[in-house]
Amino acid sequence: MFRHLKEDIAVVFERDPAARNAFEVLTTYPGIHAILMHRLARWLWCSRLKWLARVIAHWARWFTGIEIHPGATIGRRVFIDHGMGVVIGETAEIGDDCTLYHGVTLGGTSWNKGKRHPTLMPGVVVGAGAKILGPITLGQGAKIGSNAVVVKDVPEGATVVGIPGRILDQDGERRRREQAEKLGFSAYAISADMNDPMVKAMHGLIDHAARVDEQLAVLAAQLQKLGVQPEAMPPEKEHFDPDYLNKIVD
Repeated sequence: MFRHLKEDIAVVFERDPAARNAFEVLTTYPGIHAILMHRLARWLWCSRLKWLARVIAHWARWFTGIEIHPGATIGRRVFIDHGMGVVIGETAEIGDDCTLYHGVTLGGTSWNKGKRHPTLMPGVVVGAGAKILGPITLGQGAKIGSNAVVVKDVPEGATVVGIPGRILDQDGERRRREQAEKLGFSAYAISADMNDPMVKAMHGLIDHAARVDEQLAVLAAQLQKLGVQPEAMPPEKEHFDPDYLNKIVD
């Protein structure tokens, strides 16, 4: 027990630069309190004292703002930063060395009994406000961007952003991760220059449309030089401005 508590305190210093000393961490970090109370509730749950386990979990929610069902399985060195609004369902499984930020939900999508909550493999980072829903698996080292909604399995080492969650380009993400490691850490599982895949697709379509317009203009000019007068097109209601469209898509 004390070995696990020592690990819990040490991991705060690894992942939160605001931590100053062990006494402060032990007395003022709700994530630590929630994990400690969950271990007691989990022991009671597995000992078939389920009502008492639910009472402990209820007190923990009232005291910390973090709701963890006593049936959930949580590994070692799991860090819940800030924590307010975190909800972890009954059949959720969280591996070692995972990090959850405030507002994260590990929820279910079915009223059926059995496995209905996510499984997080070791080293997963879930950004603030993200919703991981259903009996899906997040592979080891996966990163979930803030406010993403994930309803499908995520492969090992992938980064997911958006609603619904979409996996970012792996090569580009690897380069960004390497750069982030040089600079320090990315607290919420995303970096400042990370683009949503859908946004990238929209940029590509807009730029392609702009190139097509330019090519058509050149073609019309060449036809006029040859004495061919293209049929006049009706005026556009709105001028096509690719720079403006690219700006609002960001």
